[in-house]
Amino acid sequence: MSQAELASAQVEKTAVRAPNPLWTFGLLRSELLTTFRRWRTLALLGVLAGVPILVGIAVKIETRGGAQPGRGGGEGPAFIAQITNNGLFLVFTALAATLPFFLPMAIGVVAGDAIAGEANAGTLRYLLVAPAGRTRLLLTKYATTMAFCLLATLVVAVSALAVGALLFPLGDLTTISGTRIGFGEGLGRALLIALVVAASLTGIAALGLFISTLTNSGIAAMATTVGLLITVQILDQIPQLHALQPYFFSHYWLSFADLMRDPVYWDDLVKNLGLQALYAAVFGSAAWARFTTKDISA
Repeated sequence: MSQAELASAQVEKTAVRAPNPLWTFGLLRSELLTTFRRWRTLALLGVLAGVPILVGIAVKIETRGGAQPGRGGGEGPAFIAQITNNGLFLVFTALAATLPFFLPMAIGVVAGDAIAGEANAGTLRYLLVAPAGRTRLLLTKYATTMAFCLLATLVVAVSALAVGALLFPLGDLTTISGTRIGFGEGLGRALLIALVVAASLTGIAALGLFISTLTNSGIAAMATTVGLLITVQILDQIPQLHALQPYFFSHYWLSFADLMRDPVYWDDLVKNLGLQALYAAVFGSAAWARFTTKDISA
């Protein structure tokens, strides 16, 4: 038997062994550490953390003479007029400012590189030699992407809260409905909003992962994902497409503002989460179907 046949037999023998559940957690841990230690990932998180800083400083400078933020130069992001009264509103403003592009762009970069990046680096084949299986590896990649969704959202929220506390007063806040709630409840709603924003990114994460299975170029997968994001955002602003817009993954993203109503208005929030679950199911299944039948040569 030739060396090539021996190697092939060894690969098949390794592939049929049932992977230890602890090994699966080890794979996830390894993926998380690899992803969050990359300079690219740290740079993305740094940019996201910088957005609330820039917004807070801009509002502070604009209101130095007693002017209201967002007046005279456009209304600006949601909640921006309330920042000077309560720094906690900087959290809501920063999430509203980053959700349409910065957050999903970062997710698109990480998701698009998940499989294609491994293939481009020549490490995908070696990962599959280990007793993981393609399904487990794909689920691990998606779980890592979702962990990045949560971390990226929390980075924006925590940075905004810190800047808001430094530059503006904190205390009870007024909801969109005009009622007053305590600072503790406001913090709770800010955390809930951050979780909803992170959940709103599950659709673009699944789409990016699917695109990542279609190519061996990480750059091409990332560019395609971000390009689709921009295209959908543009189409969502065209009035003639109003019949299709409720099915775009980004259509209900800003519905998190309804969590600042008293009582909370749940209709659009439920539609958003349901739509994200649908996108995750459809494109997650498509990614699985593609990846499990793909000829891995790199």
